[in-house]
Amino acid sequence: MNQIRQSIAAMGTHLGPDVLAQCRALFDADQSALREQVPVTVADIAYGPHERHRLDLYRPQGSNLAPVLVFVHGGGFLKGDKGGVDAWPNANVGRMAAQAGFVGGVINYRLAPDNVWPAGSEDVAAVVAWLKAHAAQYGGDPERIVLMGTSAGSVHVAGYLKLAGVRDIRAAILLSGLYGYTPLDERDTYYYDDPALYPDRMPLDAVASTSLPLFLACAEFDPPRFQAEFLGLMRDRLTRHGAMPRAFIHSGHNHYSMAMHLGTADRRLSDEICAFVRETTKS
Repeated sequence: MNQIRQSIAAMGTHLGPDVLAQCRALFDADQSALREQVPVTVADIAYGPHERHRLDLYRPQGSNLAPVLVFVHGGGFLKGDKGGVDAWPNANVGRMAAQAGFVGGVINYRLAPDNVWPAGSEDVAAVVAWLKAHAAQYGGDPERIVLMGTSAGSVHVAGYLKLAGVRDIRAAILLSGLYGYTPLDERDTYYYDDPALYPDRMPLDAVASTSLPLFLACAEFDPPRFQAEFLGLMRDRLTRHGAMPRAFIHSGHNHYSMAMHLGTADRRLSDEICAFVRETTKS
């Protein structure tokens, strides 16, 4: 673990394909082993009409209906994939969920620039609607759904709260998201369009005001903008609610590795996530 920390620290707080590839190499052996231990139960379920409206489910052992943890991948609004049979990144979160006794769901969603705001949040809403109707067929409790996203995926989960509210889910987990506490950068405009529209489109007020249980996380080596967003939401929640939400600053990890390592021997974050899911989905 110390060697992994040193390797991640040496990458700094940069983003890009080279850093992503280095992070994947750090966890490839462990995650490939987990892929063999926890195969996908059902792959490429169509939860909507678009070719990227696809969902993989990872079912735990046992016959009782289990909470459902849905993971929404990152990718800067422009790319990303749920993984599955051949690729483990992002699929590892579904496998971690199944090992913890939950039904793990990992989705693809429509990407910018062909699909702009609020497409990602609409797709999250479509997944929730599909699970409400069909989760029980796969061992999931449709009354105990928790949403989890990382990076752009966190934006789409937060946007879901703005779009659909909290009626159909129990809680939300937001890893390194962008909520509206910092200005848009150029990449974000591929999804949000004109920066002048951002104040009306950003999910800031939805996540700051909601009564839904939230779990927030950022990484020690997250880029400063993502850390500023984390602190901005924490402060805003304290001001509005008189208390901060449940939160975690993950030492020794960066923007990519925070989700990518879930399911490995470093269980600090996964233990926090799983405890949060259990506490917020008590029958």
